[in-house]
Amino acid sequence: MISLQQVYESIGADYKGVLERLPSEDFVRRFSLKFLDDQSFAQLEQAMQARDAAAAFRAAHTLKGSCQTLGFENLYRPASELTEALRPCVITADAEKLLSEVEKEYQKTVKALKEFQGQ
Repeated sequence: MISLQQVYESIGADYKGVLERLPSEDFVRRFSLKFLDDQSFAQLEQAMQARDAAAAFRAAHTLKGSCQTLGFENLYRPASELTEALRPCVITADAEKLLSEVEKEYQKTVKALKEFQGQ
């Protein structure tokens, strides 16, 4: 059986930091698993496909905030870079490249959380 701390370590997230911000390990566990229901990544993908830079910026910003709160540093860093790339509300080649980095870390995070949830 894998612990939540081990999940955080396996994806490159900041377990110690999140425990300093949130009141208890149970709180971290509950909210980390709620991340699986977060729609901001799906909204980001849809907005990027539709070339809606304003909606993509909002979704990236929301994803970045959730990751920062939960200590998902692995996903926070590329989401933050993407947010800044989209801030002028223009989708550039750089933003599209950053989206692939966000997607890679998002998939890694979701996979680890689902495995933890299913044990």
